[in-house]
Amino acid sequence: MKIYNLFPLLAGEFKAWDEHIERASTMGFDWIFVNPIQKPGASGSLYSIADYFQLNPLFVDKSARRKPDTQLKEVIKQAEKKYAVRMMIDLVINHCAIDSELVKQHPDWFLRNTKGKVEHPFCMEDGRKVVWHDLARFDHQHSADAKGQYNFFLKVIRHFINLGFKGFRCDAAYQLPSSLWRRLIEDIKKTHPEVVFTAETLGCTADQTKQTAQAGFDYVFNSSKWWDFSGPWLLEQYQLIREFVPSISFPESHDTERLYQESHNVDVLKQRYCFAALFSAGVMMPMGYEFGFKNPLHVVKTRSDDWETTNIDISAFISQVNQIKSANKVFQEDGPINMIGHENDAVLFLWKASNCCQQEALILLNKDPWNKQYFRVENLYHYVQSGESLSDLSIDYPLSYIPAPYEFELNPGMVRVMVTTRSK
Repeated sequence: MKIYNLFPLLAGEFKAWDEHIERASTMGFDWIFVNPIQKPGASGSLYSIADYFQLNPLFVDKSARRKPDTQLKEVIKQAEKKYAVRMMIDLVINHCAIDSELVKQHPDWFLRNTKGKVEHPFCMEDGRKVVWHDLARFDHQHSADAKGQYNFFLKVIRHFINLGFKGFRCDAAYQLPSSLWRRLIEDIKKTHPEVVFTAETLGCTADQTKQTAQAGFDYVFNSSKWWDFSGPWLLEQYQLIREFVPSISFPESHDTERLYQESHNVDVLKQRYCFAALFSAGVMMPMGYEFGFKNPLHVVKTRSDDWETTNIDISAFISQVNQIKSANKVFQEDGPINMIGHENDAVLFLWKASNCCQQEALILLNKDPWNKQYFRVENLYHYVQSGESLSDLSIDYPLSYIPAPYEFELNPGMVRVMVTTRSK
């Protein structure tokens, strides 16, 4: 999956989405992920859903005679028919808006504290408890009306499938019981086997991710965005999860600070996207990344007027990376991967292999986005099992053949990619 995150508050009304979908398709993305587009509660947050079956008025063309659902259906149909892009949406069933009518109509669906008041979701941030007071937590464990609650969630999922969505990013998936996900996914796939379920596991432990992965998801999101290219934890997490489900990497998301705002370095944007795309089976990138946007994607305040004008455009680079991913099976799965030691610690040297074909890959990555780094080994062929030649697929300065010894001065943040296929 190559996923482009169309952030609806930045994209604006449905009628304006086409240009963003076209751009994503041109860059080689085959999925469009949109954050929640349902009617929000009083806070206005996309993730504070008041009505699961009404669309957010901010995205509806009021001058059009077509109903809101019809407007959305047309966008989704156009994306698939004209651009060969499927669409997925956030599935938020850990909580809803505190002012949703559901809280009054179905009080048994919600967690309550010792005083009988509805509980709010929270997280720990730098040792500080952050509570979202605009949200009400569903009780997925002990609801007195578990059947009614479950049927409601099924209805929500089927509603969005009927609108044309082919996938769901399941928000805060690890906070819900695995048994619930397993049942929901199995029930939906009985009639819609093509629908894809991906699990958002931001902030959870490797064991929590593993437990979530075993609940029937097609993909889980991993934490490669935070890797320093050195520590063992990411590869340990990768090895723990890959036996159960493939993963999706991302260089930034709507939950993180913009990478260009952090770095002010285009080479960092290229380095991090290339790594994310080649490391995992799937990759996701939010809109504006290709232009080096700095402003955060705010779930309440962002508007289409916040679209930034920059002198950065790495769309062609992203397109080339996506082409490499699409053309090579080894980059479309979470196959075996190893970090190889060598003389220069500022260069990451990875070996990756495919489970489903005979492909192997070597990846060289300059960890330093500000300075050139020198890499040298006596023979790259010592690091692959194949006796066949290595093909240099690197975007910048690809070599027509791989010499021995192999030496290269990598530009700041540069990634070099070589692939070989073993004879059967």
